[in-house]
Amino acid sequence: MTDDYVAINRRIWDEDAPNWVKMGETAWAGDPEWGNWGAPEANLRLLPDDMTGMQAVELGCGTGYVSGWMARRGARVTAIDVSPEQLATARRLADQHGADITFIEGNAETTGLPEAAFDFAISEYGAAIWCPPEAWLTEAHRILRPGGQLVFLGNHPLSLICAPENGAPADRSLHRPYRGMWGADWTRVEIEPSGICFNLTIGDWFALFHRLGFAVENYQEIYAPDWADHTRGSVPADWAKDYPLEQVWHLRKV
Repeated sequence: MTDDYVAINRRIWDEDAPNWVKMGETAWAGDPEWGNWGAPEANLRLLPDDMTGMQAVELGCGTGYVSGWMARRGARVTAIDVSPEQLATARRLADQHGADITFIEGNAETTGLPEAAFDFAISEYGAAIWCPPEAWLTEAHRILRPGGQLVFLGNHPLSLICAPENGAPADRSLHRPYRGMWGADWTRVEIEPSGICFNLTIGDWFALFHRLGFAVENYQEIYAPDWADHTRGSVPADWAKDYPLEQVWHLRKV
């Protein structure tokens, strides 16, 4: 892993920002859906139904639609992202939808936000995959109030160890070790190079949560729906019907 992952990922997301505008516009206008195949909120329940009066923060907000969903539910929302180009879209869409959201350009590992200031924190991809887990989870724990909730969605470890090292779509072989996994550097792969992502084994996730002071309240594995018939996020639908593409952790600060 290179020490320049923050700058690399910022550049990747700045350059790719125009490709996410249409998706952001659609998500802002719609109801909450999660992950590569749009799992409905009614099935996963990542957000509290009523967030009236809650202080909420999104860590790695991209175009800001998750923050928009929380504001619509009554939360007072702060959102942080490392990419100024993504934030430009987020701010425009917040204005368009009349959402009063505080957007901050910065690193979710060192937000600069006050200690114990938030009731609820969330990351859909964002910090959940683009920051080293111990770094961003330590910061999330710091800014949450005692009893505060953290929910995050990212790639399942299986989707990484089944991903060929040349960047080709995931298949049914194991291409890298599970033990000691940290993530992957996709900057120099042959097929669709991108940034540097992070992940852990399930056991290492649990050990990290315990060490930092998070209790696990729920864990969900997300598969492709029966109707899916194409590749998303470099994962073929047929693979993701048999193996989980994504995972959701529901934590609470002890």
